[in-house]
Amino acid sequence: MKVAVIGAGSWGTTVAALAAVNTPTVLWARRQELADEINTRHVNSDYLPQFTLPNELQATASLAEAVGGADVVVMAVPSHGFRDVAAAAATHVRAWVPVVSLTKGLERNSLKRMSEVIRDEMPGHPVAVLTGPNLAKEILSGQPAASVVAIDEFDIATELQRIFSRPSLRVYTNSDLVGCELSGVVKNVIAIAAGMAEGMGFGDNTRATLITRGLAEMTRLGIAMGGHAATFAGLAGMGDLIATCSSKQSRNNMVGFQLGEGKTIEEVLAAMNMVAEGVKSSPSVLDLARRHGVDMPITEQIVAVCHQSRSARDALGSLMQRGRKSELD
Repeated sequence: MKVAVIGAGSWGTTVAALAAVNTPTVLWARRQELADEINTRHVNSDYLPQFTLPNELQATASLAEAVGGADVVVMAVPSHGFRDVAAAAATHVRAWVPVVSLTKGLERNSLKRMSEVIRDEMPGHPVAVLTGPNLAKEILSGQPAASVVAIDEFDIATELQRIFSRPSLRVYTNSDLVGCELSGVVKNVIAIAAGMAEGMGFGDNTRATLITRGLAEMTRLGIAMGGHAATFAGLAGMGDLIATCSSKQSRNNMVGFQLGEGKTIEEVLAAMNMVAEGVKSSPSVLDLARRHGVDMPITEQIVAVCHQSRSARDALGSLMQRGRKSELD
């Protein structure tokens, strides 16, 4: 069983390192220099400079070489470039090879999840999602954690479970691809809100409130789109939401923190070398909510801050001044 991971960012590299210990794995990097560094020095100095990667992991800058002999293709490409890379890879992937998405975002124009983009560009391939509360540096450090592989085909799910499992990482299966995938998208938006509150000097009560009400938004939209309620109380939903809203390792959380301190979104993004999917996804999430008739007030305020020049303080004020209602509505 050979695995190809497409995208050598922090999470793509981490998943490739996990798989490489269990099965032959190749990691595709856009730059030849990075591929050479991974092969010779066993390090990715761009994203994970403090970690030594497994000797078994091989890298290449050739997409055809990476996916041509693969039995599983893992897509770790940001949402804005996902379709182009999937289309390019499709010409080299053998028929019926499963494709796994790691990307927690939406395509802006179509509002499609990445699994739907895969089906567009790579028809006939089984599609899965790997998601959960998985911060790359903690996973590579061997800290105990768990993840979820979502696909409705049992045999493929159990094989993917084997490929990505490690003694320090329990991988569960879940047949609810929609719920798992959507959870990964919405939690990034809520993490920006949690970071904003912390950047404004607020504490644990505020964070807990945003996490809980954010989970309500996520669940409402997910069920409206066909997801299962239990998924949102699990690793892909609540688990990932807690991790992303609480950790300084979360890019989305740190974007929010700096916005809460008073920086503009342009200043924050200019200083980053990685993508914060929540910034890009928030308008798409809000569009989906309106399409399905779902109320998402936290998401609405994050869109206003990230895309309409609203201040973090004004956004929080708007949330606190909403009309009284039942928690269960």
